[in-house]
Amino acid sequence: MPFANTLRTVRLALKSLLLHKLRSGLTMLGIVFGVFSVIAMLAIGEGASAQAQAQVLALGATNIIVLTVKPPPDSQQNSSGGGRRGFVVPQYGLLRSDYDLLTSTLPTISGAVRMRELVSEVRYLQRTLNCRLVGTTTEYAEMNHLQLLRGRFLSDQDEADMANVCVIGAETASTLFPLEDPLGQIIQVRTHRYTIIGVMRSRTASAAIGGSLSGQDFNKDVYIPLSTFRVRVGDIVFTRLSGTFSAEQVELSQITLKVRDMKDVVATSEVVKESLSRTHGAKSDFDVIVPLELLRQADQIRHIFNIVLGSIAAISLVVGGIGIMNIMLATVTERTREIGIRRALGARQRDIIHQFLTETIVLAGSGGLIGILLGLSTPLAFQGLKVIVQNFVLEQESGNSQMSKMFTEMEPRIAWWSLPVAFGISVGIGVIFGLYPARSAAKMDPIEALRHE
Repeated sequence: MPFANTLRTVRLALKSLLLHKLRSGLTMLGIVFGVFSVIAMLAIGEGASAQAQAQVLALGATNIIVLTVKPPPDSQQNSSGGGRRGFVVPQYGLLRSDYDLLTSTLPTISGAVRMRELVSEVRYLQRTLNCRLVGTTTEYAEMNHLQLLRGRFLSDQDEADMANVCVIGAETASTLFPLEDPLGQIIQVRTHRYTIIGVMRSRTASAAIGGSLSGQDFNKDVYIPLSTFRVRVGDIVFTRLSGTFSAEQVELSQITLKVRDMKDVVATSEVVKESLSRTHGAKSDFDVIVPLELLRQADQIRHIFNIVLGSIAAISLVVGGIGIMNIMLATVTERTREIGIRRALGARQRDIIHQFLTETIVLAGSGGLIGILLGLSTPLAFQGLKVIVQNFVLEQESGNSQMSKMFTEMEPRIAWWSLPVAFGISVGIGVIFGLYPARSAAKMDPIEALRHE
């Protein structure tokens, strides 16, 4: 019989709520949008976190990235290389001897790639594009998860022959060769010419991660053999800008080490730092980035992000609960005579509490279910938002900005655990904010209630 009593109470609650459809619907909206905001904000947070983690994973969970960092001017005074007419050229960064030291003394690594990069203008006929000229070896493509579209990548023979060949990124190819086939064509970089032997597939630009690792757009790269870079460009790069003259000497821009076992990554990175600190002394001209540590930090940030977003969205649920309490107090006042009649016919205080508490739970639970249905449409709604932002906001800015790319490529991910949590909170809100009106109704004096007009 308890089940039959409960079912009858629920029916009475639905009947009472349907007597005032508009009022009940408006009261329910607070819970609906509260549940929707919880699910939507957590979905957006999960999507942003997944995007950040994917960018970290693209660097390689078992990789250690050692970067050349330009030290402060004061620390460059005692480091100089060759120059022209006695001009002192600051020398800093990773050395070829550093690469030899790391690859010969670290038993935990299974591979290593060195590279040298320089921003330069690339020309084909009258078309020009500022690109990143990268001198590297054949392992670079695999280490950075780059895929070929046509042709081939650099080979060991190209490195040995110091060949004047290059592989270009997707945007470089589309800009310089909008109609022609890039393979076999000759492009000019600085004062030298290179024959194109391959074109890479388009790849999403990496976001800036870490203090020294800037964002990289691989689609604007031009890859040449590292030996060719050393012979054609050299270690010393001279720059003239606005009537001023400057130069710097760098042997390697980056060394990427691949560790055999993930459990050895952190320990190996500490050995790398200690080894390079001994050879570089007090100069702060290198940095060690460990994507595995960044991945762990990103996961921790995701948890914090979810807590913050969930807490902000839960505030709207509390506001919805206040609305339920307000309308139930008004309902109790309107139904004072009904309460008196029920008490006179033998209803106990707990029966009155159950009746009004059931109404608030039905109201909050119905709002929670509708909010969940709206929350499941978050990915679709976000696509519409992206169209609006792209057409009316981002078109006013640079379309190549890192922020706009991150926004347009982000996809919300529904956190399925948030559905029962949001529904449970909505029902809990109904119980908490409906308890006071229910107790107020139950404590009414039956005689006074019957006199109420």
